[in-house]
Amino acid sequence: MLRPKKNNMRTIILLSVIWVMAAMFAGCATNSTTGKKSGLMTIAVFDIENLSPEDSTGEDLGLLLSSEIVGRLSIKPGVQIIERQKLVSVLQELQLGSSDLADESVRLKVGRMLGAKRMVFGSYLVSGLNMRLDLRLVDVETGKILKTAKETVIAGETEEWIDAAGEAADKLM
Repeated sequence: MLRPKKNNMRTIILLSVIWVMAAMFAGCATNSTTGKKSGLMTIAVFDIENLSPEDSTGEDLGLLLSSEIVGRLSIKPGVQIIERQKLVSVLQELQLGSSDLADESVRLKVGRMLGAKRMVFGSYLVSGLNMRLDLRLVDVETGKILKTAKETVIAGETEEWIDAAGEAADKLM
């Protein structure tokens, strides 16, 4: 008798949970023709990933950069941001680790479960004297990248990193 591999079984369980939760959220679904819920565009922002070599940056500032992006997007008219705690709760409930989230399709499924129409993903890289920040705004339903933004600043200045995150977020909308 053939038995499913452990990874396949985990995928089946994950997809089943996602399907059930999607059905539960169906009452909260957005209008597919406008992509809006109550006139608002719902966006989830994932933590910004550090792609720097291990010893080049010291601290991982991805959460700080993500917080600035959330702050900038939340003041935009017609935008509703999904709370970070809600995102973390779903990830914990599904027992997804950081390696699972490396797969963008898994992140998009999580976004659908949260009722997001758009998601912001990004990364930063410290190289030499510079820090480069790249963001992308992705449609949750199609996985299509709708818009990208890039900022480069001096690496040692945390305040400039935060400003760069805000400016990149402004460019996405």
